[in-house]
Amino acid sequence: MMKKKKRTKRPMTLLEIMVVIFIIGIIGSVIGYNMRGSMAKGKRFKTERAAEKLQEILMLECDLKNVDPSSITWNSNKIKEVLEDSGMVKDLDGLMKDGWGESFEVSYIQSEEAFEVKSSHYPEQTKKK
Repeated sequence: MMKKKKRTKRPMTLLEIMVVIFIIGIIGSVIGYNMRGSMAKGKRFKTERAAEKLQEILMLECDLKNVDPSSITWNSNKIKEVLEDSGMVKDLDGLMKDGWGESFEVSYIQSEEAFEVKSSHYPEQTKKK
């Protein structure tokens, strides 16, 4: 009768472990770099949509409630009242901030009869495209 040799598992060498860690690091850095671009796009998208929503709600509410749009300035509490009373805003504080967490600047342009919603970060971010 022949005896079978027991096969023992060969342990991994330090070199093999270092190569695996290096490969994982490369993959992680590529994913991180790509995520950075996605985050910037997401912030720009949030800023655009929030600005459009603010403009639409303010114009609609001014028309429905016969409020003079020029009396609404961003620094006054009047704009918060208009947005709260509209019932169209769930997260008022979130809507009033851009994708970078800064407050919007809202002004009424008499000649265009429209609200202008600006973000201090948005123009510099669009230039970096």
